[in-house]
Amino acid sequence: MSHPTAVGKPPAEFTHRQILTILVGLMMGMFLAALDQTIMATATRTIADDLNGFDLQAWATTAFLITSTISTPLYGKLSDIYGRRPFFLFAIGIFIVGSFLCGLSTDMYQLAAFRAIQGIGAGGLMSLALAIIGDIVPPRERAKYQGFFLAVFGTASVLGPILGGFFAGADKILWIDGWRWVFYLNVPIGIAAMAVVARVLHLPHHRINHRIDWPGAVALIVGLVPLLTVAEQGRAWGWDSGRSILCYVVGAVGLIAFVVAERAYKEEALLPLRLFGNRTIAVGTGASTILGIAMFGGLMTVPLYLQIVKGASATMAGLEMIPFVIGIMSGSIVSGQLIARTGRYRIFPIIGSILMVLALFFFSLVGADTPLWRTMLVMVLMGLGLGGNMQPMITAVQNAVSPREIGVATGAVTFFRSMGGTLGTAVFLSVLFNVLPGHINSAYADAAKDPAFVAATKAHPEQAAQLQSLGKEALSDTSFLNKMADELTHPFKVGFADSVHVVYLLAFFIMLIGLVTVFFLPEIPLSMRSAQQQRADDAAQAGSADAPAGPASDTDGDAEGDGDAESGGDAENQSGVKAGTDGTGH
Repeated sequence: MSHPTAVGKPPAEFTHRQILTILVGLMMGMFLAALDQTIMATATRTIADDLNGFDLQAWATTAFLITSTISTPLYGKLSDIYGRRPFFLFAIGIFIVGSFLCGLSTDMYQLAAFRAIQGIGAGGLMSLALAIIGDIVPPRERAKYQGFFLAVFGTASVLGPILGGFFAGADKILWIDGWRWVFYLNVPIGIAAMAVVARVLHLPHHRINHRIDWPGAVALIVGLVPLLTVAEQGRAWGWDSGRSILCYVVGAVGLIAFVVAERAYKEEALLPLRLFGNRTIAVGTGASTILGIAMFGGLMTVPLYLQIVKGASATMAGLEMIPFVIGIMSGSIVSGQLIARTGRYRIFPIIGSILMVLALFFFSLVGADTPLWRTMLVMVLMGLGLGGNMQPMITAVQNAVSPREIGVATGAVTFFRSMGGTLGTAVFLSVLFNVLPGHINSAYADAAKDPAFVAATKAHPEQAAQLQSLGKEALSDTSFLNKMADELTHPFKVGFADSVHVVYLLAFFIMLIGLVTVFFLPEIPLSMRSAQQQRADDAAQAGSADAPAGPASDTDGDAEGDGDAESGGDAENQSGVKAGTDGTGH
C-alpha cells in the first residue's frame, strides 16, 4: 500500500504505467551494455588483427571485466546510500567517454586501457537496473516485466552482431576505420539514454547516513587487479616467474586487507560479511561465480570458433549466434512465468545448471568438421540453461534481504558473477593460447600424411611457403585463413578446434561444481510487496519519533524520504522472512 508523500514525490507503490515509464530509462541503459557485449563478440577478431594483437586480445577483454567487476559493488552500496538515479546517469556518462576513447586506440594496450574506462560505466548499468526493478516491483510480479528486458537483450543480440560485422567488415566509413564505429556508435545512443533517464527516472529515496567504505574499495582493487592480471599473463611470464609471484603476494595482501576492512566497517562495509551468513546470499554468490566462469569462459570461444574454424564473416558469426539468444530468451520467459504463477524459484537454477553442464559437454565434442546445425542445437541448450539460471537467482537474493539492502545484495551477486566471468575469460584464454601451438603443430604433422594436403602444397607452393614462414605470427593475425586454399588451412582449424575442446572440458568440470552448489539454495516464499512498499510500511510503523521534521527534496531529482525511518522496521518481515530466522527459511 502507499503512504502519504510530499508534493511531487512519487508514491511508494507504483502503478503499471509508472513502472513502464521507469522501465524506458532502464532499458536504454541496459541496451548500451548489452549492445557493447554482442557487437564486440563478432568484431574482436578484426580489431585484434588490425592492431596486430590477436594473441593480446585478452588484455582488452580482461581490462573491461576487471573494472566492471570492481565497480559493481561500489554502485550497489553508494546507490543504497544516495539513491540510484545519479549513479545510473554517471554510469552512462563514463561509458560514453570510454567508448569514444576506444575508437581512438592505436594498439591493443591502448584499447585495453580505454576498455577499462568503459568497464567502470558498464559495472553500474546492469546492477543498478536490476536493483531499481527490485525497488519498484514485487518479486512475484517481476515476470510481468521481464519480457521488456528480454526484448532489449534480444534486440541487442540480433543488432549487435550485424552492426559489429558491418563495421568490422568495412575498410573506411566517413574516412575512419570501420571497426572504430563499433565504439563510436555508443556515443549517440548513450547521449539519448542519458536524456531519457534524466527525464523519466525519479524514485523516492530514503537517505542513509553512512560512512563510505573506501578502504575496502581500495583493498579490493589491490587484491583483484594483480591476480586477474597474472591469470592472463601467466603463460607469457611463466607461472613461477618473479612478476607472477609478486602478483600472487600483492593480491593475497589486498584480499586479506579487504576482509579486515569489511570486518571493521560492519554494516557500512562495501560487502557486509554478515550478508554471507544468509544461506540464500551465500549460495547465490557462490553459484553466480561459477556460472560466470563457465558462461564467459566458455562462450567467448564460440564466435572465434565460428569465424576461424567455420570461416564465417563477423556478421555471419553474429547471426549464427541467434540460436543461443533464442535459448536464453525462452528459458527466461518460461522460468519467469512459472515463478509468477507458482511462487517457487528453486527448481529453475537447478534445471538451468543441468542444461549448462550438458551443453558444455556437447561443446567439448564439437570439432572442425562438425555440422553447423549440431553446434547451433548446443547453443540453444546453453541458452536455455542460462535463461533458467540468471534471473531466478537475482529474484531469490533480492527476496532474502531487507529493502534497504537491495542494492548491495544485487551488486554482490552481479559482482561475483562478473568476477567469475573475469577469471574465466582470463584463465580460459590463457589455456587456449597455451595449448594452441602444440595442437596446430600436431594437426599439421598429421596432415603431412594426407594426400589432399600434400597435393595442395604442390598446387600452391607459394601459399605453403608463406604458411611455413608465419610461425607464431599466425596467432597475431589470422586473416591469412581467408586467403589460402582450404586444404592448407584445414589443419590450423583442426588444431584450433582441438584447443577449444580443452576449454570446454575445463568449463564442464567447473559447472559440475556449480550444479552441486545450487542444490543448497533454500526456497523462501516470495514477497508480494516491492522494496519501496516495504520501506513505506516500515516507516509508517516506526512512527513520528524516527521521522524528520519535514520532507526534503533531493537535488538530483530524486525525492528525499523519511531519513533513516526504514531502519525501524528492519527486523520485521521485510522480505517475506520473519524476524528470528537467518534468511534461509529455516
